[in-house]
Amino acid sequence: MSGTEFQCLRCGNCCRPRGYVFLAAGETARIAAFLGMTEAEFLDRYARLTRDTRRPSLIEKPAGSCIFLQADNTCRVHDVKPRQCRDYPYRWRSRLLEENCAAACLAAGRGT
Repeated sequence: MSGTEFQCLRCGNCCRPRGYVFLAAGETARIAAFLGMTEAEFLDRYARLTRDTRRPSLIEKPAGSCIFLQADNTCRVHDVKPRQCRDYPYRWRSRLLEENCAAACLAAGRGT
């Protein structure tokens, strides 16, 4: 799928499955500053360690969606969202996400 084939429809489905949203070096500080808090406050409130305890990941809402997914399907931290989010679907994707992403289905010629 090329960047010209995919146009996000803002359905929010890519932000709903459970799983890790990894935070790379520098991302915690950048998101914390965007939210007007310290990095330590951000980590305490919005992050957890991954199972291997090597890096932080965003926490999820009780139903499993990303903590920053808003009711209107927009991202609260869109301007500074993690690289993992920015890279979808261009650098990585999964069958689960593709099956639930209307834009990915349209780009693949499968309709919705």
